[in-house]
Amino acid sequence: MATSSLGDLASVLKSADAQMTPLFDASGDASAGNGIGFASAEPTEADTPLGSFFRVEAKEKDLEKVAESLLQLDAVAGAYVKPAAELATLEMTEPEILEHINDMAPSAEAAPATTPDFLDRQIYLNPAPSGVDAKYAWTLPGGRGSGMKVIDCEWGWRFEHEDLIEKQFGVVAGTDTTSRDYENHGTAVIGVISGDVNGFGITGIAPDAMIGASSFVGQSTATAIVKAAQQLAAGDLLVIEVHRAGPNSTGNGQFGYIAIEWWPDDFAAIRYAVNKGIIVCEAAGNGYQNLDAAVYNTPAQGFPATWKNPFNVANPSSGAVVVGAGAPPPGTHGRDHGPDRSRLPFSNYGNRVDAQGWGREVTTAGYGDLQGGSDANNNLAARNRWYTDIFSGTSSATPVVTGALTCAQGVLKAQGSTLLTPQQARNLLRTTGSPQQDAPGRPATQRVGNRPDLKQMIGNVAKVWHYFKTVETTYVVAASKAVWINISGLGWRRIHPAAVDGVTNMLNVATAAQTSNRQIHAYADGTYVYRMYLL
Repeated sequence: MATSSLGDLASVLKSADAQMTPLFDASGDASAGNGIGFASAEPTEADTPLGSFFRVEAKEKDLEKVAESLLQLDAVAGAYVKPAAELATLEMTEPEILEHINDMAPSAEAAPATTPDFLDRQIYLNPAPSGVDAKYAWTLPGGRGSGMKVIDCEWGWRFEHEDLIEKQFGVVAGTDTTSRDYENHGTAVIGVISGDVNGFGITGIAPDAMIGASSFVGQSTATAIVKAAQQLAAGDLLVIEVHRAGPNSTGNGQFGYIAIEWWPDDFAAIRYAVNKGIIVCEAAGNGYQNLDAAVYNTPAQGFPATWKNPFNVANPSSGAVVVGAGAPPPGTHGRDHGPDRSRLPFSNYGNRVDAQGWGREVTTAGYGDLQGGSDANNNLAARNRWYTDIFSGTSSATPVVTGALTCAQGVLKAQGSTLLTPQQARNLLRTTGSPQQDAPGRPATQRVGNRPDLKQMIGNVAKVWHYFKTVETTYVVAASKAVWINISGLGWRRIHPAAVDGVTNMLNVATAAQTSNRQIHAYADGTYVYRMYLL
């Protein structure tokens, strides 16, 4: 900044008794606080340098005025006041959209001496199409997510919960909170992903993964995301479990709430993680919104001129996996939320949404409606044995998808294969899985995507056996001795045997299978066939 610009900036801050700090330092570290986010000039199109972002803290009544003053300065590309990030509760008051989620009260009945095993209630673990088929992944080396790390970004958790004792490394940034609502939500999320294998309570989709947290208490959402990313390596996973009021918000509950990547600093933080190779799983939000709507192309007051709507798939993407909420199979826990895998009414939708998870009836840790016990007189220990049957929203959907990706990464890691990149993870979710279904008034064209199917996902990227397959045709390039075979349900794979002379032998097997109409067992990944047996 020029000296005059610095003087003008100092004058604006002094007049409002405001404080300005870098949102991120030069190494990417983020600062705490709440207030105005603004970007200095010269950002790039998709990757605004983190050093361009600053946070101004002032009295709440002065924030809009300070932002307007900052926008008058040549050195300031944008200055905007963000609405607060919130947990999903909905709490609508209009009868036509009356819904409540995640407001469960704990049962007053004391928990039994030993917690029952709730595994049978976790139908989302079952084979497709009803579940993501975590139970298949568990049969494979690494299929419980071993070797992977996951960090959840929200406000609070109970890492002391009886089913969250193993494979966790606690809060890595920000301050944990004992606020019951925040704590229940975070506990439910990490329970879906990483509940312990111990014969009681719930079991996580990827229970061998290491899980931790980055809290929004004492730091902004963008801060929490960047600090979480700094604790992870390429291929690991980061979960964003909040939404905030968008341009269609009416003040009626959480109608109009959207995914946080719409705001420039959160977008930049997500890009930071994605550029490190971290798979970011972001809740689409529970605002009843079509994210393809034109309103989202209009920047909020004070956004930089370079900002482009990240929900528009023609624009630069954050690279996050955006998760919508789908209905569970009718009859789950005795309730019916519409056709299986149909979009739930509250779930945001659109072309930007990559995949869906269960948005209702998720059995996990926390809340206490399934197994409770009083926490009166601040008896926090009682919460260590709480469980719920009805965790809901894109809040429940996002850890379901995260858990599935963690299992797939664990299998690849165990095989010594290259882990999925963020883009490959999005592509895999979009090209595999159990398809979204229509519901009255909510057609599948209102996209929340497919429900993950780990048997398909892993079969498309990892080395696994595929049984009782048919060889459709073969293709040989004689000059290079390269051979491809088209296998039913798999498509084209190149023969890649361990033995030098194995190409000819495997081609003979494939030809015999094709000409004699016999089946094969094939050991293959998404590119190659390594072994093959004629039946």
